[in-house]
Amino acid sequence: MEERLIKFEECASLKGTIIAPNNTKDWKLPKSRRKAWIRFRHISGLVIRGGGQIDGQGAPWWNLYGANNEINRPTALHFRECNNLFLSGVTHINSPKNHISINNCNGSLISKLHIIAPDESPNTDGIDISGSSNIVIKNSKMETGDDCIAINHGSTFISIIGVFCGPGHGISVGSLGKNGAHQTVEEIYVRNCTFNRTTNGARIKTWIGGQGYARRITFKDIILVDATNPVIIDQEYNPYDSQRAVKVSDVSYHNVKGTSGSVHAVKLHCDKTIGCSNIVLKGINITTTTGEKTYASCKNVKGVCTSCIPHVPCLSHE
Repeated sequence: MEERLIKFEECASLKGTIIAPNNTKDWKLPKSRRKAWIRFRHISGLVIRGGGQIDGQGAPWWNLYGANNEINRPTALHFRECNNLFLSGVTHINSPKNHISINNCNGSLISKLHIIAPDESPNTDGIDISGSSNIVIKNSKMETGDDCIAINHGSTFISIIGVFCGPGHGISVGSLGKNGAHQTVEEIYVRNCTFNRTTNGARIKTWIGGQGYARRITFKDIILVDATNPVIIDQEYNPYDSQRAVKVSDVSYHNVKGTSGSVHAVKLHCDKTIGCSNIVLKGINITTTTGEKTYASCKNVKGVCTSCIPHVPCLSHE
């Protein structure tokens, strides 16, 4: 597959299906340039709408990944430095890797997407966001093999509203701080979302040894349907010994209700050196479909819990 530049008006309507090659050998780009299949860069006011479909035909890539984790699989749709982007109404299936990347963009509205990949497909995130601000993702359905949405380094003022996630790994802030990197995320707002049989729910994940912060993050009005790890802060993501960590603070979980796929409903595991501060849980009611009692575990965290089921022993209670 050769790289081509396509000229079009700033408003594009997708009516049919765009299909990727179904053989990895048909991708002619060298590995160093095989980062994305469809790429938009330096476009202001780009509008893409319509009921069409993007089919990444990712299965051959997934099979290669199983044999070689270093295979350079492309993202299907990549937006870089595209301010005031509008993307709506598109179905996106079976990307070789993550389906959509939003990188260094400011002011985007993304809505009414349907993203689909098998739950065992590796790293097929729905939407990955990095280095971007003032992004709104709403009224979409994501069924993937990894994070439905991942909010990564340099992201600020991100709103996620009315997203149905599952299967998948939930909506994640991070991971942050890999290989000791200094990385930051702040002003994240997730509301009115559903996690349906996901392996995680509302998650924050950082690497031990990293630096920076994840702060001012809100998960509100969350519905759980047999979701594993519904509420999770994990600062032991691929752990190793270190005296540094990403600082997690000012995080709110408000009105999170439904059923957990395991008895371990709340997990707040923060770094022993720096800890997590001002973690607020309010109106938490998580049970199991089997009737077993749910419980919470926590390490090195300070905050408050009001009207919480399960009881969170490390937080003060009002």
